[in-house]
Order: sequence, then C-alpha cells, then structure tokens
Amino acid sequence: MASTADFKNGLTIEFDGDVFQIVEFQHVKPGKGGAFVRTKLRNLKNGSVIDKTFRAGERIEIAHVERKPLQFLYKAGDDYIFMDNETFDQVTLGADQIGPQVKFLMDNLEVLVASHEGTVLGVDLPDTIEAPVKQTDPGLKGDTASGGSKPATIDTVESAVVTVPLFINEGDIIRVDTRSEKYIERVRG
Repeated sequence: MASTADFKNGLTIEFDGDVFQIVEFQHVKPGKGGAFVRTKLRNLKNGSVIDKTFRAGERIEIAHVERKPLQFLYKAGDDYIFMDNETFDQVTLGADQIGPQVKFLMDNLEVLVASHEGTVLGVDLPDTIEAPVKQTDPGLKGDTASGGSKPATIDTVESAVVTVPLFINEGDIIRVDTRSEKYIERVRG
C-alpha cells in the first residue's frame, strides 16, 4: 500500500479492478477544505486515459508490473510466438495483446513484455527499427529537396506501410519510429 504522497509519474497502481499507470499528477491545497491530488491515469490493459481525484493521504494499492525481454520468433496463424532468452520458454501472444505496433514486428526483434499477475498488459517495441524497403515506386534521381512523399512497404511480419521521401528505392534500409509510425532516415541503400 502507498499513499498519495508516494505518487510519481510512471507509478503503476491497482484501481477499480484494473492496473493503471500515473501519467501526471498534481497536489492541490485549496484555501478551503482538504488537500487533494489530481491525476491522469492510463489503463495498461486498453490504453485509455482517465482523470481521477484522490483525497490527500488516501491509501492506494501499488501494482507490481513485471517487464521481461522476449525475442520475437515467428507468426503462426493469428498468434505471435516469442522466446524468453534466459529460459528458452516460448510465449504465444495475440495481436490484441501486442497492440497497434504489431505491424512492426520483425524476426529476432527483442521486445519488452509487461505483465501483472500472469496477465500480459502490453508489448513495448524498440522506439526505432531498421528494415529494408520491400516495395515502393521507383525513386526519382536527384529528387531530394522537393518534399514529396510516397508509400513504401517495409519487410516486417505484417508488411507495414510507411510514407517515405521520393528518393527511397526498393532494397534501401530505412529507420522507422515505431511510436509515430514515421520514416526517420535512410540507413543505407
């Protein structure tokens, strides 16, 4: 158990039968009445953000979330198979457990799997990945400053499509931000 005095950004708590992470908080001491803590909480199961106010000193249950590195092996039907690099145990997860970043999974990619009491809460991919361009329209020679863009399919398990500059060609290796799903730079090509 912890009190509102122990709140800090990133702390995971159990509240209303779910696990939440504190996104931000603010201690408020009005001129009249008791102090309180205004918070924004992110539900770790579905990603929704709620506003919640706690009385100062209120006791809250801390949730112990385990984050474990796993390596992505392969996709089998609708399941994604991961391996624990320490015990070599295989873990099967569905696309709904991984979230929208599932399209950026690549063979042998190491991810962090967050779980609470045996229930998977989510999968954190690296912030950026490097992947070869599998398919795109031909690049235009010398077209580096026009600011135009085109779609490109990168070589991931789900064949993710990102918007790239016109000079990118098939076979180029590009760096992509998995959070914003945007092209960052050409690594080599």
